[in-house]
Amino acid sequence: MQNSFRWYGPNDPVKLTDIRQANAEYVVTSLHQIPYGEKWSKKDVKKRIDYINKNNNSYNINLKWNVVESIPVHNNIKLRTKNFKKLISNYKDTIANIASNNIYTICYNFMPIVDWTRTQLDFKLPTDGLALKFNYLQIIIFEMYILKLKDLEKRYTFKQIKNAEKFFKSMNTNDIKNLKLAVMGGLPASETKYSINEFKKMLNAYKKVTNKDLKQNLREFIKEIMPVAEENKVKMGIHPDDPPIPLFGVPRIVSTLEDYKYILDSYNSSCNGMTFCAGSLASNFSNDVYKIFSKFKKRVNFIHLRNIKKEKDRKSFYESNHLKGDIDFVRLIKMILKEEKRRSKIKKIEIPMRPDHGHSLLDDQSKKNFNPGYTAIGRLMGLSELRGIIKSVI
Repeated sequence: MQNSFRWYGPNDPVKLTDIRQANAEYVVTSLHQIPYGEKWSKKDVKKRIDYINKNNNSYNINLKWNVVESIPVHNNIKLRTKNFKKLISNYKDTIANIASNNIYTICYNFMPIVDWTRTQLDFKLPTDGLALKFNYLQIIIFEMYILKLKDLEKRYTFKQIKNAEKFFKSMNTNDIKNLKLAVMGGLPASETKYSINEFKKMLNAYKKVTNKDLKQNLREFIKEIMPVAEENKVKMGIHPDDPPIPLFGVPRIVSTLEDYKYILDSYNSSCNGMTFCAGSLASNFSNDVYKIFSKFKKRVNFIHLRNIKKEKDRKSFYESNHLKGDIDFVRLIKMILKEEKRRSKIKKIEIPMRPDHGHSLLDDQSKKNFNPGYTAIGRLMGLSELRGIIKSVI
């Protein structure tokens, strides 16, 4: 596998030298400064490549940008409304402009309104490390007390609502503030940070959109962009919903084996592939991550490896150490390496992989400026553990 590290660009508190010291050889990044829906020019992409190259030298490991994560898909495309045709045209041009700079893997997602969602950014572990957590009751609390929505009984049981009310009484002002921050744009991939009114407005825009509607809209989007990807030899990898369950009454359609079958069958091409995110998929109790990988291994274009610990309510989870969660990474990595070996019978192929998220550890906890889940030390630890497994099973 290509050992890679997510990097949020020149303003990321984690510097390229930190990534190099973590023993990564590749950088996964995006042009976060460009607003959703706008075209990335060839010049924009080259400028980022030049910045990375400027930090390389003759005696260092020379980092290379291998995966774009991601080109955000505008909500108007997901809803197929307003200027969605222009936005799709911009998206297609962006794919071509990325390929012209010799980058041939793109990760994207189709999550409505918000990207990946957590409810707590500083969950304390027995080790004193800090992890990201998703608590299902806190999502109900967010809807009930922050958004003040009135149709909760349509989505939640009486018992769930009562348990959420009880939980809310134990929360202090800072807990509520942190919940609001986490859900409404506190995570690093969330270029869009909503106000309460804006969030409710987006929920209203999706109010009449069914699971079937959203799937069809994704299918139409895929049919539009994949010929451009094929022409430019770009491997697209759609990331699973995170978490892979419906939130706020809005459908999520990239969550299960059946969802991926629908997506990959909608356009039969190796360019129409998946980002296999083990942690996202495993956080749905119904998913078997080994079965999903085995089923779609030929269409895996990018890999995220992180582990999770599911909780008793079968909805909540927290992000564990890479070696101590519900996923058996020895088993999974053996499967990945076997698929790489199959691909390499003709030409050596390594699938891009990055350790996904990491705990806040050691002096990273005292730093004021860091991206939750993307501290240097926690991901260094994760990559080291994964590299150890890879080395031991080769």
